[in-house]
Amino acid sequence: MLFGGLEGSSLELRAGQDGRRVIRGTFPYNSLATLSDGGRNGGRPRKEQFAPGAFSHSIDSADQDIALLSGHDFAKPLASKRTGSLFFKDGGDALTFDATIVPEVAATSYAQDLFGLIAAGLSIGLSPGFRIPPPSAVPPDHAEKIEEEDPSLGRALIRTIFQAILFELSIVTRPAYADAQVEARNWTPDQPAPRRRILLP
Repeated sequence: MLFGGLEGSSLELRAGQDGRRVIRGTFPYNSLATLSDGGRNGGRPRKEQFAPGAFSHSIDSADQDIALLSGHDFAKPLASKRTGSLFFKDGGDALTFDATIVPEVAATSYAQDLFGLIAAGLSIGLSPGFRIPPPSAVPPDHAEKIEEEDPSLGRALIRTIFQAILFELSIVTRPAYADAQVEARNWTPDQPAPRRRILLP
């Protein structure tokens, strides 16, 4: 599973009278995240962005669950689509969610720690855990593409993801990719891909 994140994402935490907490988050589309600056050896910088509707299959699927986690840890669940505690609104500019944290979960030590970090402004990043669909489901050039950055802006390779299988969203302190996950990807520039949505079967 790959992890992504954007500093432009936002979180809002509200307390309910019955002990519930509500978390609202926004993950913007078409917003470049710098995954690598090229390192000390002068390699190519790498950036990534999600196209509008990139997570649509996972959100619309009746069978696939999506979890809201603390720090990409499935042992620290907060809400889920399957339990009816996690709802999504997929817009042209961003993916927005509302998560209801039930009192039993809100009372756990990891949730209490997270609420404190959110309130302090320390954990306010969002990071999706996702996979690119297999070629048998979505042709590779319809799932993602790699392009050269406009030379007037820089020399980075830019990956745009059109289709991703979303397994979870996590609230994190610093939304960024681990180097091993970045290096495991193919960073060969592609020909321009059609910008159309392909739903998985």
